[in-house]
Amino acid sequence: MPQNLVKVYTGSSINVLAIMNALESDNIYPLIKDRSESARLAGFGATSIMQQELFVPKEAEKKTLEIIRNLDL
Repeated sequence: MPQNLVKVYTGSSINVLAIMNALESDNIYPLIKDRSESARLAGFGATSIMQQELFVPKEAEKKTLEIIRNLDL
């Protein structure tokens, strides 16, 4: 994981998709990490079903958190 990324959200894939769309409309392009899908593809059992992590560049963290708060998820 690149050093300049920070985790700003962990939650359901539905919420992550809503946040991702809001961020992209503001020209912030997040990275989504899905541990359960990675585990499934590697042949292991899922650890946290439907939980995804959302990462953004460190310089976009403040704006991202503001956008997430305004979404009222």
